Amino acid sequence: MGLRGPTGPCCYALYAVLGALVCGLWPAAVAMAASDERRSVSPVAATPCWQVEDFVVAQECTRCSSFQAKTIVECSPTGFIEKISCATSRRDEFKSCRSAVMEAHVFWRFIGTMMCIAAVFAVLVVCRQRVLDRKALEKVRKQIESI
Repeated sequence: MGLRGPTGPCCYALYAVLGALVCGLWPAAVAMAASDERRSVSPVAATPCWQVEDFVVAQECTRCSSFQAKTIVECSPTGFIEKISCATSRRDEFKSCRSAVMEAHVFWRFIGTMMCIAAVFAVLVVCRQRVLDRKALEKVRKQIESI
């Protein structure tokens, strides 16, 4: 093993898997940054009533329809909204929310990704151990032949 690190079929597979992982997670990170940017760049509007007064959830957190996604600004950060009824001003507004189903999906995707990474590294360890065992046996064989 030189300064460049290990090489071989196992390492190429590892590099391919890690590259696919980075490419798979990168678009999600960019999308989250873009949605944060959209929220911070949007023009200053009146403070939503649910931030300054008591409210009641009139409709639980649901996925936005395609029409709502185009017309309601609150749909863009998460894709889910809930309808809020403010007590004092008696206004109905929408609020972006995070769905429990969506959270569970993201959690299990994370667990699956970590299990795959663990399996890849376990295979890498086994391959590396076999290479080292083979080198050790070859060294012992050469020492025995030289006697």
